[in-house]
Amino acid sequence: MVEPVLPATDPARTIVNAPVLRVGCPMWAHQPWQGRYLPDGLRRGEQLAAYATWCNAVEGNTTFYGAPAADTVASWATHAPDGFRFMFKLPRTITHERRLRDAGDETRAFLRLLEPLDRRADPISIQLPGSFGPAQLGDLARFVSTLPGTHRFAVEVRHPAFFDGSPAERALARLLGDHGLEWIGFDTTTLFAEPPTSDGERDAWSNKPRVPVRTRALTDRPIVRYIGRDDPERTAAGWQHWIPVVAAWLEAGSTPTFFVHTPDNLESLVLARRFHADVRSVVPELEPLPEPNRPEPTTLF
Repeated sequence: MVEPVLPATDPARTIVNAPVLRVGCPMWAHQPWQGRYLPDGLRRGEQLAAYATWCNAVEGNTTFYGAPAADTVASWATHAPDGFRFMFKLPRTITHERRLRDAGDETRAFLRLLEPLDRRADPISIQLPGSFGPAQLGDLARFVSTLPGTHRFAVEVRHPAFFDGSPAERALARLLGDHGLEWIGFDTTTLFAEPPTSDGERDAWSNKPRVPVRTRALTDRPIVRYIGRDDPERTAAGWQHWIPVVAAWLEAGSTPTFFVHTPDNLESLVLARRFHADVRSVVPELEPLPEPNRPEPTTLF
């Protein structure tokens, strides 16, 4: 895939206090990227720094499966630039096993672990299971009322009752808004628009939720997780309805984050930058992304 021509990224042309759109992928280390988009042979400690020249945000999905070691977090703090942002997920022991009950100590311990990253660990994602429905709103209310003010938080729900315009949906939006939490938008429309054509797409069909798309932000830090297809052009075609939405958020003074997933994630680095370029074509004062660190060109001599 050829990366699209991006708007000029000359630092001298960057507008002071320009609006910021953060874009990223579900991970920063993906072996197929090395030698294709990132330099080949990167050591473990070099992968994040190389990724951060392409995107200014990333999902920290690994923390869902367990808290990282302290020296690992220290390494991330060393290699992530100041303007970079991680969206780490709370461990599943908190969200899926305890279902937010009696999890205060474990949550605070997790946040202390992230302290070396300071404001770069922003926001923290509270991803709830599909079985977490309206009957559990009291648990969510109690949990968010104890969250410290050291981080921003965002919630992702998957229960269908939160997407049908019912009192439960309004109650959730009110609860999150009252506590300054964002409702993470999850868009799988493109993924499910046509039957899968690859093993990766078939796997995504079985694992990703089918929930209606929300475009309403509750805070000035809206977040979208967009799931496309292995075909980059179909993926880009599917996000076109987000361009005016994100542009309106930027023009209102918000700082949105847009994460691009595809089943194989082979082209997600390029696609994330392509989405940023699409928005920048509408909002030309948007702060540019850094110049990416590409592989060294191969020669015959």
